[in-house]
Amino acid sequence: MPKEMAHWEELPLFPLHSVLFPYATIQLHVFEDRYRELIRHCVEFDEPFGVVLIRRGEESGDPAEPYMVGTAVRVINCHRYDDGRMDVQVHGERRFRIRRIDESRPYLTGLIESVVELDAEDLRAVESLATRAREVFRTLVEGTLSRPEFNVQVMFPHDATALSFVIANLLPMENLEKQRLLETTDTFERLTDLIPMIERQIVEAKTPSLYRLDSLQLQEWITQN
Repeated sequence: MPKEMAHWEELPLFPLHSVLFPYATIQLHVFEDRYRELIRHCVEFDEPFGVVLIRRGEESGDPAEPYMVGTAVRVINCHRYDDGRMDVQVHGERRFRIRRIDESRPYLTGLIESVVELDAEDLRAVESLATRAREVFRTLVEGTLSRPEFNVQVMFPHDATALSFVIANLLPMENLEKQRLLETTDTFERLTDLIPMIERQIVEAKTPSLYRLDSLQLQEWITQN
């Protein structure tokens, strides 16, 4: 066995058309036999599995080709239906990189290693960015959700890395952009990318959406004399 393989871990893989970050929660509807088997195994032995974004292929049918960086998750709730289907809630724990894929089982299995976040070169700069990210994201959430009948209070992780993942998970963006942020190993870089995204969302939330109606859409408003 090559020396580097001694540090690799075996992890069942669940390819999706979505990206999940550490600290985030997602609900999966499981209906294929192969993924029922995966979930049963992970629940029985309290083991994690990996959520990975699909590069090519579909969520059902033939095995999909995944991106190489994903998030290891653990099942926190599982509801089974009489016909065998499952609604499964999972929580993201840590990132991993796939080094080798095993297709010998009904579901994909990866030999993986952990993705490690780089130590900050300038902690003050990271904390300054984290403070700014909290401020603008609070402005976005409160401006979007606040109503006279209730107040919105936004609670943030104290850790800057965790904060960056939580915000990245909640912001609307394309999967490839989320995947890029998931693969980024520098908290300073991730926060630097996220803050302008949040600021754009604030501007868009304040800007009325206007579009031109065509004649068919206007018909019900036209009164014939």
